[in-house]
Amino acid sequence: MKLSHMNAHELKALLATKEVSCKEIMSSIFDEIDKREYDVAAYIHIRDKKELFTEAEKIDNRRLKADNIGILDGLPISIKDNICTKAIPTTCASKMLENFVPPYDATIIKKIRQADGIIIGKTNLDEFAMGSSTEHSAFKITKNPHNTDYVPGGTSGGACASVAANECIMAIGSDTGGSIRQPASFCGVTGLKPTYGRVSRFGLVAYGSSLDQIGTVTKNVKDTALLLQVIAGVDSLDATSVDESVPNYCDLLSLNGKLTVGIPKEFFAEGLDHEVENAVKNCISLLEKDGHNVIEISIPHTPYAVPAYYITACSEASSNLARYDGVKYGYRATDTKNLMDMYLKTRGSGFGAEVKRRIMLGTYTLSAGYYDAFYLKAAKVRTLIAQDFAKAFELCDIIISPVAPTAAYKIGEKADDPLAMYLGDIYSVIANLTGLPAISVPCGWTTSRLPIGVQLTTRALNEPLLLSAAYRLEQLLATVA
Repeated sequence: MKLSHMNAHELKALLATKEVSCKEIMSSIFDEIDKREYDVAAYIHIRDKKELFTEAEKIDNRRLKADNIGILDGLPISIKDNICTKAIPTTCASKMLENFVPPYDATIIKKIRQADGIIIGKTNLDEFAMGSSTEHSAFKITKNPHNTDYVPGGTSGGACASVAANECIMAIGSDTGGSIRQPASFCGVTGLKPTYGRVSRFGLVAYGSSLDQIGTVTKNVKDTALLLQVIAGVDSLDATSVDESVPNYCDLLSLNGKLTVGIPKEFFAEGLDHEVENAVKNCISLLEKDGHNVIEISIPHTPYAVPAYYITACSEASSNLARYDGVKYGYRATDTKNLMDMYLKTRGSGFGAEVKRRIMLGTYTLSAGYYDAFYLKAAKVRTLIAQDFAKAFELCDIIISPVAPTAAYKIGEKADDPLAMYLGDIYSVIANLTGLPAISVPCGWTTSRLPIGVQLTTRALNEPLLLSAAYRLEQLLATVA
């Protein structure tokens, strides 16, 4: 097997016995990039090849000297291009930040570097993380590595495609309404949205501040535990980060006892593709045969999740994106008559259509006379949904559901119908509204050979249980593959 096709733990084992080197792994990754990147278009920016090989060689030399090496062992990692990286462009896939090079690293970037991960480049996304298909980038459309006629999902489509196409070993994405889990499902990789506050958001370019969460994209659950181990933890630079100790997730992957698994009846209603439904029900059957107790539960406010999410997210986006005015940094329109004209032309030409749509929606819902009718009501619905889950977790340990109603769809299929695209977030936005941790695990294929993912959700800060349940399900699926 090619080194680029191996998972992180397989490579770590080979590195430990000096059977391979970081340079050899990097070379294998670049072979894959040379072969696939033109068609897949996962990256916005790939770092200088010579510089990357120098970094890999330094870690190899330290290993030969028996120096301490961080737990990421010099493995190549891609970073979604809405996370600040010092001296490496951070564009958010927008003309507005096309030439922006941050003067600092996000907290998680510092942690990855300290753990000796090598950042290979920045991956494509829907502009400012607004979209569900990675078609709304200002620079390129990322394609699904399994069939380049199809979308990879979004907004972390580039991150998931880079892992699925073996153009890196692991990736970092962000998840505001399913932006890691949905593309992970579409691309056939494992995607985790941690508990809100479990991972620092300092250096993440804000979209919806009460919803955004940095997370991981990997080839399996064990690698997810490894990468989460590196990036989790409290951060004095992020007031919303949670001051809780970080357990050793890799040591906690074995399930202790049997689970009670909740099946939300509202998630298996009209609109769910039958192939997706069958794949998820197969997972439920495997868990049941494994001795776990399966029960039906209810999340009665599910129908209100999408409108509550989009009102909340767009309102927060309207506020967060006000900073892009042509004055402070980023793109500025030229040939303007006065300050107001400069504002209008900068924002009119600097933002893409989807971003402008969401800013206008958010500005409307926050405007005088409409705040109570929209934003305040969405906040109340959010509380009701959180209460639904609290009641559900009195009955069960884990909730299992689809990640999205369908597998990947063709590029352009929903580009002119934003409402249809928004409705595709029905199963994923709830974890962001509630702040709960959720993971997408590959669980099957459609008849047209496109991946399908299954979603597991549990209580806040209970990532050890979430990962151990996902790990067990992954093992069960491997026995029937």
